[in-house]
This record gives sequence, structure tokens and C-alpha cells, in this order.
Amino acid sequence: MKKGYFGEFGGCFVPELLMPPLMELEQAMADILPSEAFQSELHGLLKHFAGRATPLTFCPALSRELGFELWLKREDLLHTGAHKINNTLGQALLAKYMGKSALIAETGAGQHGVATAAAAARLGLRCTVYMGAEDVERQSANVRRMKLLGAEVHPIESGSRTLKDAINAALRAWISEQHDTHYCFGTAAGPYPFPDLVREFQSVIGREARAQMLEHTGAFPDYVVAAVGGGSNAIGMFVPFVPDTGVKLIGVEAGGTGRPGCLHSAAINLGRPGVLHGEYTMLLQDEHGQIQPSSSISAGLDYPGVGPEHAFLHSTGRVKYGIAFDHEALAAFQKLCRSEGILPALESSHALAYVLEHRGEFEPNSRVLVNLSGRGDKDMDIIGRALGD
Repeated sequence: MKKGYFGEFGGCFVPELLMPPLMELEQAMADILPSEAFQSELHGLLKHFAGRATPLTFCPALSRELGFELWLKREDLLHTGAHKINNTLGQALLAKYMGKSALIAETGAGQHGVATAAAAARLGLRCTVYMGAEDVERQSANVRRMKLLGAEVHPIESGSRTLKDAINAALRAWISEQHDTHYCFGTAAGPYPFPDLVREFQSVIGREARAQMLEHTGAFPDYVVAAVGGGSNAIGMFVPFVPDTGVKLIGVEAGGTGRPGCLHSAAINLGRPGVLHGEYTMLLQDEHGQIQPSSSISAGLDYPGVGPEHAFLHSTGRVKYGIAFDHEALAAFQKLCRSEGILPALESSHALAYVLEHRGEFEPNSRVLVNLSGRGDKDMDIIGRALGD
């Protein structure tokens, strides 16, 4: 497979001014990332700061109701509340080894921003976070957390005022600040080598899950399900299972309200190939190549594209990509809260919603593993408004 590509998807389509830091990052990945010193320090941070390994949780009540075993990979129990800390600790540590003194980041739901701010504080780096103004409003608690951790937060008023526009602003800032700054990219997308780098740090999820399922059940799961926006939590869960052909992999995109003509974030199911943020992938765009607005009740899934490896896995048929709607995610959120005492993020609720809504497609007595990528504290205001509570 050509470097930087997954089949036809991927690449590095950026202004010439961004090529030097991307080439520097690629060289650091080759020289620093595999070193014993780096890996040892990263393992220590993941274990003693982030809280790895995260447990598997069996859901007895829902399993009885569904007729198959439902297991959750509990990334919600990590420090800062989501899988994002796996990637930010890795990139922040790599930046420090590269001699950088500052991080910039984009964020949608705010979890990547919080995780970047926490990693920067831990490692003594300055931190600036770009966030769409709409996301600043709907994720105000995470904005306060970022600021408390020492980050400077820039609301972006242009475009749709969401994640897409935050990425645009962060890339522009990196051009002028690259000499001492690393762009801590938050998802498995963007120009090469970011999809490879983020996958490297997030694949700890799937590696742990494989070993834990064997320990708990003596077998691999029959199905692995994860929500897909840009796609970092899902690619981290899926990639270690890709060689296990007996394991069915299901990614779940955000379908918005589900009403005819609604805005949504289902780039794989309802999009077409094109270039955005330095990569060739599946996008929401019109016949003229203009990027269309995306929408989801979940800020972390509200993005008009998807990482190139997901586009490739869809093209090969190795991963099936479905859709869950806002109301289904809300229902799944409530179901998990009341049945199992676990409060999931709205992103993760989309993955659970697919399992609940498509229960007849799962074999009786099979083992279904859902990646619970984050906790729902950050979504309380959104959920309260949506439920009228």
C-alpha cells in the first residue's frame, strides 16, 4: 500500500508551508516513537496518569433483554472522561521529545481539547485550543475545564461554527507557529501522517479488548461496534481485530434527526469521495465539490468527513457502517443509565443505539462488544434540553 494511503484514500493535500512540519513529524515517528525510552515513558503516563488498562463491563440486564451478551469497553473511565487522552499523551510526549514547547489543537465535543490541555499541563507545554463557537456554547462545561487546565480557548465564528471550522483555524495557526509548536490533531483523519499517528496511539483500545475478551470469555467477540465521526475511537478499536475475520466490525455514523432532508454526519453512508483537511476521503459535499453542513446531537460526531482508513475499510467490506439517529441515541443513553447504572457520552450512545435498534441482526447468545468511548457528563445540558427535563 502506497505510503500515506489506504487504498485510494488518504494522502497529504496541504499548502507548501505545511509540508516542513508534517515531514518533521513523519521523521519523529520513525526515529522517536519506536524507541525504548519513549515507549516506556508513554506506558507510564497511560497507566499512572490516564488510568489504563480500562476494564470490560458485562451488562447483565441488557444482555437478558437482548438475548446475547453485551460487553462495554470502558474508555469513559479514563482521566478526562474519554479515549482522547490516549492520543494526546502520545502526541504531547512526542512533541516534547521533538523539542517543541507548545501544542495547538482543535476540538468539537471538547473532550480532545480537555485531554490536550491535561497532557500539556502534565508535560509543561503551552496549549491553545480552537473550537467552533456553536460547540463552545453546547459544551460550555468542557470549555471551563480547558481553561482551568491552563489552555487558551479560541471560539471560531466562521462557517458552520463547528469542528470543521476549528480544524481550519488550527491548521492556519500551525503555519505561523510551527517552529516551536506541534499540532495535536484529535482524530484519525487529516493529512498524512496524522491518520497513522492517531491510529498508533488509539489502537491500545483494541489490543486491550482482544486480550480482555479472551480472559473473560475464552473467545473473541462476535461483533465489535463503535461510533464514527472523524473515527479515532473506532479505528483504535477496530484495527487490532481486522485480521480476525470471524469478528464482525460495525461503525455507526450520526444520522441527525432522521427527518427527510435533515442535516446529518453520515459521510460514509450518504457522502461521496473528495478532499478536505489535507486528505482524500468520503465527504458530505454537493455535485460541485462544496462541503455541506453536518449535524448531530453529538458534537463529537458533527463533522462532514471521516478518516481515510474508515473509507478504505468500508470500500473493502471489512467494516459495515450503519446509522443511528438523534432520538435513538437519546433513548440508548437513557436505557444504559437506567438498566446498568452507566452514563455514556452521546457519541457512544450512537453505537449502543445501533445495537438496540438492530438487535434482530445479532446472533442469539453471541458476544457483542461496544466501545464506550466517553462519559456523558459533558452532555447533560444538551440532554436536558432534548428531553425537556
